[in-house]
Amino acid sequence: MLFNSYIFILAFLPVTLTGYFLLNRYGKTSASKLWLCGMSLVFYGYFNIKYLPVIIFSILLNFFFSRFLISSEKENLRKAVLCFSVFLNVGVLFFFKYLDFFIENVNAVFKAELPLLKIALPLGISFFTFQQLSFIIDSYKRKVPRYAFLDYALFVSFFPQLIAGPIVLHSEMLPQFADKNNKRLNAENFSKGLFAFSLGLAKKVLIADALSGAVDAGYIETDFFLNTTNGLIIMLAYTLQIYFDFSGYCDMSIGLGYMFNIKLPINFNSPYRALDMSDFWRRWHITLTRFFTEYLYIPLGGNRKGKKRTYLNIFIVMLVSGIWHGANHTFFLWGALHGLSLVITRMLKEKLRKIPKAVTWLFTFSFVNVTWIIFRSSSVREALFIIHRLVMMKFSAPDIKLAEKIIGSDLTFVFGGLPAVEYVAAFSLIAFALFASVKMKNTSERLETFKPSKMNAAATVILLTLSIISLSGVSAFLYFDF
Repeated sequence: MLFNSYIFILAFLPVTLTGYFLLNRYGKTSASKLWLCGMSLVFYGYFNIKYLPVIIFSILLNFFFSRFLISSEKENLRKAVLCFSVFLNVGVLFFFKYLDFFIENVNAVFKAELPLLKIALPLGISFFTFQQLSFIIDSYKRKVPRYAFLDYALFVSFFPQLIAGPIVLHSEMLPQFADKNNKRLNAENFSKGLFAFSLGLAKKVLIADALSGAVDAGYIETDFFLNTTNGLIIMLAYTLQIYFDFSGYCDMSIGLGYMFNIKLPINFNSPYRALDMSDFWRRWHITLTRFFTEYLYIPLGGNRKGKKRTYLNIFIVMLVSGIWHGANHTFFLWGALHGLSLVITRMLKEKLRKIPKAVTWLFTFSFVNVTWIIFRSSSVREALFIIHRLVMMKFSAPDIKLAEKIIGSDLTFVFGGLPAVEYVAAFSLIAFALFASVKMKNTSERLETFKPSKMNAAATVILLTLSIISLSGVSAFLYFDF
């Protein structure tokens, strides 16, 4: 089920909210948790009910591992169980996400003909697997209290963060579910949540989905990239599409959390304002960066074993981050390039401070743009072809088809055959999206000073209305594939 769908907005969400707060109102706390957990599983199973047993089995097994790691006093056995549980979680993720990719590479290298299993990827498996891995590791470190099974199941399955994050920690979620003050409907939190949800929905539907037409056309028909002008437009369109798609999801997720009086961690903080790549990764997918820092970078030694080892650890973390995003050589290359950029940023830290901020911003933004080409391409060969065409610098007038893809219609008929109208409409959207991503307040900043008011109510209604009207072209979030 998608946040940006009629069934979610008009049916699932109202029913889930009503049931949750009614049960809490009449003192049925356990029943309200069971209701919310059950509805979250319905939300998950709506995509493909065949994969509902995957998440249920994962929750049951990891809860058992956690209980054992908390209660057992036999250190050697605890270490063995920890290693087995980590291996099992990563193994399940590998089976669904990477096995066919592994077989393809074996066939290519050894000239073999092993059959592909063509396994469909269960939605959100990368996210709920990492979330439970953090819980298991913290259980081994004895940082986890003895939570009841229902509390743990709700922690994993809570639908606002189930499919594409944020990757939350038990310490920031479970105390909120236990807080009695969060059991009753809070008008201010609800209005704040609805405001954030409307902003996120507008980002997704009115901006990201509009830009997706030109992006898809460009990557399906790479002849568009024979013209450097078209290539730059498509490159920038994808840079903005993935920004507003992911930012929109994060806003909706935070908004839904507020409706249930749950404050989810910030996962997105205007990354296109970044002045270097370290700054970028402190702003983009913040909870994923936190996970890799806590559970991979620090165990590898962090910055405690000298500069060379620090640089190697940074590179390894970003390479793993690239692999986490998908089973394709493009993600390996994307992760490796970002790893190298972080190493270089760290090496030149003092020198970069002396460079004007406008220059470092432009260099960082340009690097992000180019690496997004690799991220979006279906193969490394396609990515190199596109980048090669861009650097050829063969400029000419942009293709009118790209403008039509962005605005979703042919305005030349309405305006008496004036193609300039389409260009203006399309490029105005790109210009606004770029300005908004860099200069305008993000949703988290707006929520810090948010107060229920007539102006905020009007903005919420207008954004929701425009977005719902535009839902005929609903598309899944980009991060659902990761």
